[in-house]
Amino acid sequence: MSDLPTSIPDTPIKTNLSGFDLINTSMLNKGTAFTDEERDRFRLHGLLPPHIGTLDVQVARRLKVLRAFNSDFERYAFLRDLQDINETLFYALLVRNLAELLPLVYTPTVGEGCQRFSEIWRKPRGLFLSYPNKHRIREILADSRFDRTRVIVVSDGERILVLGDQGAGGMGIPIGKLSLYTGCAGIHPELTLPILLDVGTNNQDRLADPLYIGWQHERVTGQDYDDFVEEFVSAVTERWPNVLLHWEDFAGSNASRMLQRYRDRLCTFNDDIQGTAAVAVASMLAAINVTGVKLTDQRIAVLGAGSAGCGIASLLLQAMIDAGADQAQARQHFFLVDRNGLIVEGMPDITPAQAPFVQKREAIGPWRLENAHEISLLDVMRNAAPTVLVGVSGQRGAFTETVIRTMAEHTERPVIFPLSNPTSRSEATPEHLFAWTNGRALVGAGSPFDPVAWDGKMIPVNQTNNSYIFPGVGMGVLAVGARRITDAMFMVAGKAVAAMSPTVKDKNGMLLPPVAQLREVSVAVAKVVARQAQADGVAGHCDEATLSERIKGLFWEPQYRPFEAGGET
Repeated sequence: MSDLPTSIPDTPIKTNLSGFDLINTSMLNKGTAFTDEERDRFRLHGLLPPHIGTLDVQVARRLKVLRAFNSDFERYAFLRDLQDINETLFYALLVRNLAELLPLVYTPTVGEGCQRFSEIWRKPRGLFLSYPNKHRIREILADSRFDRTRVIVVSDGERILVLGDQGAGGMGIPIGKLSLYTGCAGIHPELTLPILLDVGTNNQDRLADPLYIGWQHERVTGQDYDDFVEEFVSAVTERWPNVLLHWEDFAGSNASRMLQRYRDRLCTFNDDIQGTAAVAVASMLAAINVTGVKLTDQRIAVLGAGSAGCGIASLLLQAMIDAGADQAQARQHFFLVDRNGLIVEGMPDITPAQAPFVQKREAIGPWRLENAHEISLLDVMRNAAPTVLVGVSGQRGAFTETVIRTMAEHTERPVIFPLSNPTSRSEATPEHLFAWTNGRALVGAGSPFDPVAWDGKMIPVNQTNNSYIFPGVGMGVLAVGARRITDAMFMVAGKAVAAMSPTVKDKNGMLLPPVAQLREVSVAVAKVVARQAQADGVAGHCDEATLSERIKGLFWEPQYRPFEAGGET
């Protein structure tokens, strides 16, 4: 990103809009907080009740309504409407109540939001680029409303969390992710743009649903799919040469391919691969503060050897090497288990991402196995005695009682991360993990869970969520105008989060900082990511004071600004 983005100034807003047009512009609407003078000037009398409110009062009112709903999906739909009606109020509510609202704006509730997206879609937000309109992509992107775009989150809806193909309903993911860029890292919403590549869906429920808002066609694949994505990326780089493009919830094979194809053409990353890996590194390093087992001595089992599982293993491997391990020996500390069991040499269809972690046949020769044709996760527990177990399989209950009790027999403080979300797809519940390890497990879950009662105490559960990583990465990229994103930038992001772990000072503390501190975490991540971008030669240099000022200038606080007549709004 050769030129630096500018922040949105905190000066009076000049607009020619008035009346309904002004109120119906979500980034400008103040609702009852328009002053009497603004109501005079912009012809708002009669359109609003006479009460002159404040943002604080509006937040309190919306919070009361939010808490009165009976289900989280109702809360999700309410928040989506609020975002489309009054963005300043939406973000003020989110920022002031991050711990409570994060699970509603994103995981786990966003999963149901995507499944039922067609039911609640009301107003345009972001762009649906459908395959039949592939020849119009440049025309669609050219709209002047998108001139300020600096961060794009794009999905094709094929692998929404672990719920599978949701087609156009996958738009809930880019919207939710960008809400966290703003809520956690202060990136102004006008700098962000959610995009859904609608190439059809193979979800038969969606295709048969008369309410479905997407292109009712089977999913485009092969060269036609690749050509469509290429057309999209080419159009994006022409329209915004310095944009940050964040890929989200693409199917495993496409996720890896697209990242490798485009990572050297523009500033881009895949959060499922790189963000998940970075937060896993952060959680692992924090756990070491408690267990005392050196990183180079860890034995790591990963259930789910797709793009996310391989991304986690790759970054943890590099962390081991950074800590002094020999690369060849360190690879043997990883045990990746996929649908066909432990990945060992000679198995068919081993992907390039899996290849570094293939176990040699002679290494497992002495193992005692239940089934010689397929080495199960339980076999790995019995023979390899892992100290760490990571789940990104999307298989509910895959961490069975026998698996966990076997792990606990060999490890004093087993580190267990069931990262699949939403909650309904978690490999195990924290309550079970504590029970099966007699309270000894260190647990980090991909979705939020309530504290668990154990030994007369309530133990909070760590939410090992990518929101600790990607918002700060985005802020760091913008602050120094990074042209590319390197793996080292995600490594330092993970280490920065680990450095803020409560376990640094208290072995009984949470592995990760409280969710309520995510804005502080994002600033810390942004600084180290920016510095790493400079060290890697993908960004210009600036001194510490200048970097801090750039981050401060980009950090938007949701507050109402005064209005003046005029301008081009």
